[in-house]
Amino acid sequence: MRLTIPFPADKRLSLEITLRGKYIKGITFSLSGNDNKNPGSSQNRLFENSSPLAQHIHDEFFNYFNDPAYRFSLEYQLEKATVFQQRVWQALTMIPGGEVRTYSELADLLGSSPRAVGNACRMNPLPIMIPCHRVVSVAGIGGYAGDSVKNQKGPINYLAIKQWLLAHEQGLLAHEQELVEHEKGLLKDETAKPE
Repeated sequence: MRLTIPFPADKRLSLEITLRGKYIKGITFSLSGNDNKNPGSSQNRLFENSSPLAQHIHDEFFNYFNDPAYRFSLEYQLEKATVFQQRVWQALTMIPGGEVRTYSELADLLGSSPRAVGNACRMNPLPIMIPCHRVVSVAGIGGYAGDSVKNQKGPINYLAIKQWLLAHEQGLLAHEQELVEHEKGLLKDETAKPE
């Protein structure tokens, strides 16, 4: 079974989610006819009359797109993955939203090379859920889904998707920092009355 979920950053893109039974097997970005950037709009409530599983998947992505702190609880199965790829993908799930790691940092953690980590990230069948977008180069953003600054394949700009996902999650980090600073009294309390 295949589900389509609008991608909120670009009205031309959707997430194509492949299922086998109750498990997610793959997520890809595809061009679509979606013309609304708001994932909560009535046009994007695509699964209101669908199966409970389809509605649950839609709700999980809706929650993430509206709250970058949201952690997916969807079940998935990884097929045709090497032991090393599985180790990299597991390490990716440990990177908190709003933070990044370099390919080198992950390579050191896994006793490998940055290029091998990058190749495993490129083969990630579940982008967003297994957050390979949180891995960057020491010299910049790095690649995403096989695209790089020097090599963009096809009509979808994967680096722009990565930038949006990172900015989406950085908003979370900025909000958390604001709360911490507010608790420390470093920000003005807008509700306080002047003396």
